[in-house]
Amino acid sequence: MSDTAKIRVGILGASGYTGADLVRLLVTHPNVEIVLLTAERKAGLPLGEVFPHLVGYDLPDMIALNDIEWSAVELDVVFCALPHATSQEVIKGLLHATGHSLLDELIVETPADLADSVQSEVKVIDLSADFRLRDVDTYAEWYGRVHQAVDVQKRAVYGLPEVYRNAIKDAHLVACPGCYPTAALLALVPLFKAGLIKTEDITIDAKSGVSGAGRSLKETNLFVEVSEAMHPYGIGNHRHMPEIEQELSIAAGSDVRISFTPHLVPMNRGELETIYVKMGASQTAADLKGALVSFYEDEPFVTVLEGAAAPATRMVRGSNNCVLNVFEDRIEGRAIIVAAIDNLVKGSSGQAVQNMNLMMGFDETTGLLQAPMFP
Repeated sequence: MSDTAKIRVGILGASGYTGADLVRLLVTHPNVEIVLLTAERKAGLPLGEVFPHLVGYDLPDMIALNDIEWSAVELDVVFCALPHATSQEVIKGLLHATGHSLLDELIVETPADLADSVQSEVKVIDLSADFRLRDVDTYAEWYGRVHQAVDVQKRAVYGLPEVYRNAIKDAHLVACPGCYPTAALLALVPLFKAGLIKTEDITIDAKSGVSGAGRSLKETNLFVEVSEAMHPYGIGNHRHMPEIEQELSIAAGSDVRISFTPHLVPMNRGELETIYVKMGASQTAADLKGALVSFYEDEPFVTVLEGAAAPATRMVRGSNNCVLNVFEDRIEGRAIIVAAIDNLVKGSSGQAVQNMNLMMGFDETTGLLQAPMFP
Protein backbone atom coordinates (compact mmCIF):
# COMPACT_ATOMS: atom_id res chain seq x y z
CA MET A 1 0.00 0.00 0.00
CA SER A 2 1.33 3.45 -0.85
CA ASP A 3 2.25 5.93 1.85
CA THR A 4 -0.50 8.30 0.64
CA ALA A 5 -3.34 5.80 0.95
CA LYS A 6 -5.95 6.20 3.70
CA ILE A 7 -7.09 3.08 5.48
CA ARG A 8 -10.36 2.75 7.39
CA VAL A 9 -9.78 1.80 11.02
CA GLY A 10 -12.07 0.60 13.80
CA ILE A 11 -11.22 0.50 17.51
CA LEU A 12 -13.16 -1.89 19.74
CA GLY A 13 -13.02 -0.78 23.37
CA ALA A 14 -12.23 2.86 22.72
CA SER A 15 -13.27 4.03 26.20
CA GLY A 16 -10.37 2.29 27.98
CA TYR A 17 -6.87 3.65 28.48
CA THR A 18 -5.38 1.61 25.63
CA GLY A 19 -8.27 2.57 23.34
CA ALA A 20 -7.80 6.25 24.14
CA ASP A 21 -4.06 6.03 23.48
CA LEU A 22 -4.75 4.30 20.15
CA VAL A 23 -6.95 7.24 19.17
CA ARG A 24 -4.33 9.75 20.40
CA LEU A 25 -1.71 8.16 18.15
CA LEU A 26 -3.94 7.54 15.14
CA VAL A 27 -5.58 10.97 14.83
CA THR A 28 -2.25 12.33 13.57
CA HIS A 29 -1.37 9.28 11.45
CA PRO A 30 -1.36 10.49 7.82
CA ASN A 31 -2.64 7.19 6.43
CA VAL A 32 -5.52 6.51 8.83
CA GLU A 33 -9.19 7.45 9.01
CA ILE A 34 -10.97 6.30 12.19
CA VAL A 35 -14.48 5.27 11.18
CA LEU A 36 -15.63 3.05 14.04
CA LEU A 37 -15.34 3.33 17.84
CA THR A 38 -17.07 1.01 20.28
CA ALA A 39 -17.79 1.10 24.00
CA GLU A 40 -20.41 -0.58 26.11
CA ARG A 41 -21.06 1.65 29.14
CA LYS A 42 -20.23 4.76 27.09
CA ALA A 43 -22.15 3.81 23.95
CA GLY A 44 -23.81 6.76 22.23
CA LEU A 45 -21.33 9.31 23.57
CA PRO A 46 -18.70 11.23 21.61
CA LEU A 47 -15.20 10.19 22.61
CA GLY A 48 -14.34 13.77 23.56
CA GLU A 49 -16.96 13.62 26.30
CA VAL A 50 -15.24 10.62 27.84
CA PHE A 51 -11.69 11.82 27.20
CA PRO A 52 -11.62 15.65 27.07
CA HIS A 53 -8.08 15.66 25.64
CA LEU A 54 -9.57 14.24 22.42
CA VAL A 55 -12.18 16.98 21.93
CA GLY A 56 -12.09 18.66 18.53
CA TYR A 57 -11.06 15.70 16.39
CA ASP A 58 -13.35 14.39 13.66
CA LEU A 59 -14.30 11.10 15.28
CA PRO A 60 -17.44 8.95 15.14
CA ASP A 61 -19.57 8.56 18.27
CA MET A 62 -19.03 5.33 20.16
CA ILE A 63 -21.50 2.50 19.64
CA ALA A 64 -22.14 -0.84 21.32
CA LEU A 65 -20.59 -3.98 19.83
CA ASN A 66 -23.99 -5.55 19.27
CA ASP A 67 -25.01 -2.62 17.08
CA ILE A 68 -22.29 -3.28 14.50
CA GLU A 69 -23.27 -4.92 11.23
CA TRP A 70 -19.88 -6.32 10.29
CA SER A 71 -20.85 -7.28 6.76
CA ALA A 72 -21.90 -3.68 6.08
CA VAL A 73 -18.89 -1.92 7.61
CA GLU A 74 -15.91 -1.32 5.34
CA LEU A 75 -12.78 -1.66 7.45
CA ASP A 76 -9.16 -2.30 6.61
CA VAL A 77 -7.88 -2.69 10.19
CA VAL A 78 -9.60 -3.45 13.49
CA PHE A 79 -7.86 -2.85 16.81
CA CYS A 80 -9.41 -4.95 19.55
CA ALA A 81 -8.80 -3.33 22.95
CA LEU A 82 -11.28 -5.53 24.81
CA PRO A 83 -10.75 -7.65 27.94
CA HIS A 84 -9.38 -11.17 27.63
CA ALA A 85 -12.02 -13.85 27.02
CA THR A 86 -14.11 -11.23 25.23
CA SER A 87 -11.69 -10.61 22.38
CA GLN A 88 -11.55 -14.19 21.14
CA GLU A 89 -15.31 -14.46 20.63
CA VAL A 90 -15.66 -10.98 19.13
CA ILE A 91 -12.79 -11.52 16.69
CA LYS A 92 -14.06 -14.94 15.63
CA GLY A 93 -17.51 -13.43 15.09
CA LEU A 94 -16.01 -10.61 13.03
CA LEU A 95 -14.08 -13.02 10.82
CA HIS A 96 -17.14 -15.24 10.34
CA ALA A 97 -19.38 -12.27 9.53
CA THR A 98 -16.98 -10.99 6.87
CA GLY A 99 -16.27 -14.43 5.38
CA HIS A 100 -12.58 -14.11 6.22
CA SER A 101 -10.42 -16.82 4.69
CA LEU A 102 -8.38 -17.19 7.89
CA LEU A 103 -11.18 -19.53 8.93
CA ASP A 104 -10.81 -21.69 5.84
CA GLU A 105 -9.07 -24.91 6.83
CA LEU A 106 -7.91 -25.34 3.20
CA ILE A 107 -6.06 -22.02 3.14
CA VAL A 108 -2.61 -22.09 1.56
CA GLU A 109 -0.12 -21.70 4.39
CA THR A 110 2.78 -19.99 2.58
CA PRO A 111 3.00 -16.31 3.47
CA ALA A 112 3.10 -15.17 -0.18
CA ASP A 113 0.00 -17.15 -1.13
CA LEU A 114 -1.73 -16.09 2.07
CA ALA A 115 -1.05 -12.42 1.36
CA ASP A 116 -2.30 -12.72 -2.23
CA SER A 117 -5.47 -14.57 -1.27
CA VAL A 118 -6.70 -12.25 1.49
CA GLN A 119 -5.10 -8.91 0.67
CA SER A 120 -8.46 -7.13 0.64
CA GLU A 121 -9.69 -8.60 3.92
CA VAL A 122 -9.78 -6.87 7.28
CA LYS A 123 -6.66 -7.19 9.41
CA VAL A 124 -7.04 -7.56 13.15
CA ILE A 125 -4.67 -6.41 15.89
CA ASP A 126 -5.64 -7.75 19.32
CA LEU A 127 -4.36 -6.02 22.44
CA SER A 128 -5.77 -8.59 24.88
CA ALA A 129 -4.11 -11.81 26.02
CA ASP A 130 -6.45 -14.06 24.03
CA PHE A 131 -4.12 -14.91 21.14
CA ARG A 132 -0.68 -14.47 22.72
CA LEU A 133 -0.25 -17.99 24.08
CA ARG A 134 0.47 -20.53 21.35
CA ASP A 135 -0.81 -23.46 23.43
CA VAL A 136 -4.55 -23.31 24.16
CA ASP A 137 -4.17 -25.63 27.16
CA THR A 138 -1.73 -23.15 28.70
CA TYR A 139 -4.28 -20.42 28.07
CA ALA A 140 -6.99 -22.44 29.83
CA GLU A 141 -4.68 -23.10 32.79
CA TRP A 142 -3.78 -19.45 33.33
CA TYR A 143 -7.01 -17.73 32.31
CA GLY A 144 -9.46 -20.21 33.78
CA ARG A 145 -11.52 -20.99 30.68
CA VAL A 146 -11.34 -23.02 27.50
CA HIS A 147 -10.29 -21.00 24.45
CA GLN A 148 -13.31 -20.35 22.24
CA ALA A 149 -11.47 -19.61 18.99
CA VAL A 150 -8.84 -22.31 18.57
CA ASP A 151 -9.10 -22.25 14.79
CA VAL A 152 -8.30 -18.54 14.82
CA GLN A 153 -5.64 -18.69 17.55
CA LYS A 154 -3.37 -21.03 15.62
CA ARG A 155 -3.08 -18.45 12.83
CA ALA A 156 -2.18 -15.52 15.09
CA VAL A 157 1.29 -13.96 14.88
CA TYR A 158 2.95 -12.73 18.07
CA GLY A 159 3.33 -8.98 17.61
CA LEU A 160 6.82 -8.12 18.85
CA PRO A 161 8.17 -6.29 15.77
CA GLU A 162 11.83 -6.41 16.73
CA VAL A 163 11.67 -10.23 16.72
CA TYR A 164 8.81 -11.18 14.35
CA ARG A 165 8.86 -8.31 11.83
CA ASN A 166 8.70 -10.47 8.69
CA ALA A 167 5.86 -12.64 9.97
CA ILE A 168 3.90 -9.56 11.06
CA LYS A 169 4.14 -8.09 7.56
CA ASP A 170 2.22 -11.07 6.16
CA ALA A 171 -0.17 -11.51 9.09
CA HIS A 172 -3.91 -10.91 9.21
CA LEU A 173 -4.22 -11.45 12.95
CA VAL A 174 -1.56 -10.10 15.31
CA ALA A 175 -1.53 -10.65 19.06
CA CYS A 176 0.18 -7.69 20.72
CA PRO A 177 2.42 -8.67 23.64
CA GLY A 178 1.57 -7.65 27.15
CA CYS A 179 3.37 -4.65 28.62
CA TYR A 180 5.52 -6.63 31.06
CA PRO A 181 6.49 -9.22 28.43
CA THR A 182 7.43 -6.46 25.98
CA ALA A 183 10.10 -4.99 28.26
CA ALA A 184 11.35 -8.40 29.42
CA LEU A 185 11.59 -9.85 25.92
CA LEU A 186 13.32 -6.83 24.43
CA ALA A 187 15.92 -7.18 27.19
CA LEU A 188 16.39 -10.94 27.06
CA VAL A 189 15.55 -12.40 23.64
CA PRO A 190 18.75 -11.18 21.92
CA LEU A 191 20.85 -12.59 24.76
CA PHE A 192 19.24 -16.01 24.54
CA LYS A 193 19.57 -16.01 20.76
CA ALA A 194 23.30 -15.31 21.18
CA GLY A 195 23.66 -17.97 23.90
CA LEU A 196 25.11 -15.48 26.38
CA ILE A 197 22.94 -16.16 29.42
CA LYS A 198 21.76 -19.25 31.23
CA THR A 199 18.15 -20.42 31.31
CA GLU A 200 17.97 -20.83 35.08
CA ASP A 201 17.73 -18.33 37.94
CA ILE A 202 16.19 -15.47 35.97
CA THR A 203 14.52 -12.92 38.24
CA ILE A 204 12.37 -10.11 36.84
CA ASP A 205 11.44 -7.33 39.25
CA ALA A 206 8.83 -5.23 37.40
CA LYS A 207 7.04 -1.99 38.27
CA SER A 208 4.18 -0.34 36.38
CA GLY A 209 1.99 2.73 36.56
CA VAL A 210 -1.63 2.41 37.68
CA SER A 211 -2.99 2.70 34.12
CA GLY A 212 -1.75 -0.84 33.59
CA ALA A 213 -4.58 -2.06 35.81
CA GLY A 214 -7.22 -0.74 33.41
CA ARG A 215 -9.94 1.89 33.69
CA SER A 216 -12.72 -0.09 35.36
CA LEU A 217 -13.70 0.97 38.87
CA LYS A 218 -11.75 -0.99 41.48
CA GLU A 219 -11.34 -0.14 45.13
CA THR A 220 -7.66 -1.05 45.03
CA ASN A 221 -7.10 1.56 42.30
CA LEU A 222 -8.64 4.51 44.15
CA PHE A 223 -6.31 7.45 44.68
CA VAL A 224 -6.00 6.98 48.44
CA GLU A 225 -5.24 3.29 47.92
CA VAL A 226 -2.32 3.80 45.52
CA SER A 227 -0.98 7.26 46.35
CA GLU A 228 2.24 7.38 48.38
CA ALA A 229 2.50 3.61 48.31
CA MET A 230 3.81 0.72 46.26
CA HIS A 231 2.76 -2.91 46.40
CA PRO A 232 3.41 -6.21 44.63
CA TYR A 233 0.56 -8.20 43.11
CA GLY A 234 0.08 -11.47 41.25
CA ILE A 235 2.95 -12.82 43.31
CA GLY A 236 4.11 -16.12 41.82
CA ASN A 237 1.10 -16.43 39.50
CA HIS A 238 0.84 -13.35 37.28
CA ARG A 239 -0.67 -14.19 33.89
CA HIS A 240 2.19 -12.64 31.96
CA MET A 241 4.57 -15.33 33.23
CA PRO A 242 3.68 -18.04 30.68
CA GLU A 243 3.84 -15.48 27.86
CA ILE A 244 7.37 -14.43 28.84
CA GLU A 245 8.44 -18.06 29.27
CA GLN A 246 6.93 -19.03 25.92
CA GLU A 247 8.95 -16.49 23.96
CA LEU A 248 12.17 -16.92 25.95
CA SER A 249 11.98 -20.68 25.44
CA ILE A 250 11.68 -20.18 21.69
CA ALA A 251 14.69 -17.85 21.70
CA ALA A 252 16.76 -20.18 23.89
CA GLY A 253 15.75 -23.38 22.13
CA SER A 254 14.94 -24.99 25.49
CA ASP A 255 12.53 -24.52 28.36
CA VAL A 256 12.97 -21.32 30.36
CA ARG A 257 11.40 -20.69 33.75
CA ILE A 258 11.40 -17.28 35.38
CA SER A 259 10.74 -15.69 38.74
CA PHE A 260 8.56 -12.65 38.04
CA THR A 261 6.98 -10.19 40.45
CA PRO A 262 5.11 -7.07 39.29
CA HIS A 263 4.52 -4.00 41.46
CA LEU A 264 2.04 -1.16 41.17
CA VAL A 265 3.63 2.27 41.66
CA PRO A 266 1.83 5.61 42.16
CA MET A 267 2.27 7.08 38.71
CA ASN A 268 -0.08 7.22 35.73
CA ARG A 269 2.07 5.50 33.13
CA GLY A 270 5.47 3.96 32.72
CA GLU A 271 7.16 0.65 33.38
CA LEU A 272 10.57 -0.34 34.68
CA GLU A 273 12.00 -3.85 34.86
CA THR A 274 15.17 -4.86 36.64
CA ILE A 275 16.25 -8.31 35.49
CA TYR A 276 18.87 -10.50 37.15
CA VAL A 277 20.55 -13.20 35.03
CA LYS A 278 23.37 -15.75 35.14
CA MET A 279 25.88 -15.27 32.37
CA GLY A 280 27.39 -18.08 30.34
CA ALA A 281 30.91 -19.25 31.04
CA SER A 282 33.54 -16.53 30.44
CA GLN A 283 30.84 -13.97 29.50
CA THR A 284 30.86 -10.45 30.93
CA ALA A 285 28.28 -7.70 31.31
CA ALA A 286 30.11 -5.88 28.51
CA ASP A 287 29.53 -8.88 26.24
CA LEU A 288 25.80 -8.78 27.00
CA LYS A 289 25.64 -5.06 26.33
CA GLY A 290 27.54 -5.47 23.09
CA ALA A 291 25.07 -8.09 21.91
CA LEU A 292 22.13 -5.79 22.65
CA VAL A 293 23.81 -2.88 20.86
CA SER A 294 24.40 -5.06 17.81
CA PHE A 295 20.87 -6.53 17.81
CA TYR A 296 19.17 -3.13 18.08
CA GLU A 297 21.60 -1.13 15.95
CA ASP A 298 19.00 -0.45 13.25
CA GLU A 299 15.87 -0.53 15.39
CA PRO A 300 13.99 2.79 15.51
CA PHE A 301 12.44 2.38 18.96
CA VAL A 302 15.02 0.55 21.09
CA THR A 303 18.09 2.28 22.51
CA VAL A 304 20.89 0.79 24.57
CA LEU A 305 22.16 3.63 26.75
CA GLU A 306 25.82 4.58 26.80
CA GLY A 307 28.08 4.15 29.77
CA ALA A 308 26.45 3.53 33.14
CA ALA A 309 23.29 5.55 32.45
CA ALA A 310 20.35 3.92 34.19
CA PRO A 311 17.05 3.59 32.26
CA ALA A 312 14.18 5.54 33.81
CA THR A 313 10.51 5.89 32.96
CA ARG A 314 10.92 9.65 32.49
CA MET A 315 13.06 8.85 29.42
CA VAL A 316 10.19 7.18 27.56
CA ARG A 317 6.94 8.67 28.89
CA GLY A 318 4.39 9.09 26.10
CA SER A 319 6.70 7.57 23.47
CA ASN A 320 7.04 4.23 21.68
CA ASN A 321 10.63 3.95 22.87
CA CYS A 322 12.39 1.36 25.00
CA VAL A 323 15.68 2.13 26.75
CA LEU A 324 18.00 -0.60 28.01
CA ASN A 325 21.30 -0.99 29.80
CA VAL A 326 23.39 -3.75 31.35
CA PHE A 327 25.33 -3.65 34.61
CA GLU A 328 27.69 -6.00 36.39
CA ASP A 329 26.32 -7.59 39.53
CA ARG A 330 28.64 -7.75 42.53
CA ILE A 331 27.91 -11.50 42.56
CA GLU A 332 30.36 -13.15 40.18
CA GLY A 333 28.87 -14.53 36.99
CA ARG A 334 25.69 -12.45 37.20
CA ALA A 335 24.48 -9.35 35.39
CA ILE A 336 21.65 -6.86 35.87
CA ILE A 337 19.63 -5.67 32.88
CA VAL A 338 17.29 -2.68 33.21
CA ALA A 339 14.54 -1.82 30.72
CA ALA A 340 12.08 1.08 30.67
CA ILE A 341 9.00 1.59 28.46
CA ASP A 342 5.71 3.44 28.58
CA ASN A 343 3.23 0.67 29.38
CA LEU A 344 0.47 2.32 27.33
CA VAL A 345 2.59 3.02 24.24
CA LYS A 346 5.43 0.56 23.53
CA GLY A 347 3.73 -1.78 25.98
CA SER A 348 0.35 -1.58 24.25
CA SER A 349 -1.13 0.97 21.83
CA GLY A 350 2.09 2.23 20.26
CA GLN A 351 3.28 -1.29 19.57
CA ALA A 352 -0.15 -2.02 18.06
CA VAL A 353 0.25 0.93 15.67
CA GLN A 354 3.79 -0.25 14.87
CA ASN A 355 2.30 -3.62 13.93
CA MET A 356 -0.38 -1.95 11.81
CA ASN A 357 2.27 -0.04 9.89
CA LEU A 358 4.08 -3.28 9.11
CA MET A 359 0.90 -5.11 8.13
CA MET A 360 -0.27 -2.32 5.82
CA GLY A 361 3.06 -1.59 4.17
CA PHE A 362 3.60 1.84 5.74
CA ASP A 363 6.90 3.05 7.11
CA GLU A 364 7.16 1.35 10.49
CA THR A 365 7.68 4.61 12.38
CA THR A 366 4.70 6.50 10.91
CA GLY A 367 2.68 8.21 13.63
CA LEU A 368 5.08 7.04 16.34
CA LEU A 369 7.94 9.54 16.36
CA GLN A 370 6.66 11.66 19.24
CA ALA A 371 9.49 12.58 21.58
CA PRO A 372 9.01 11.52 25.22
CA MET A 373 7.17 13.97 27.47
CA PHE A 374 9.14 15.70 30.23
CA PRO A 375 8.44 16.76 32.86
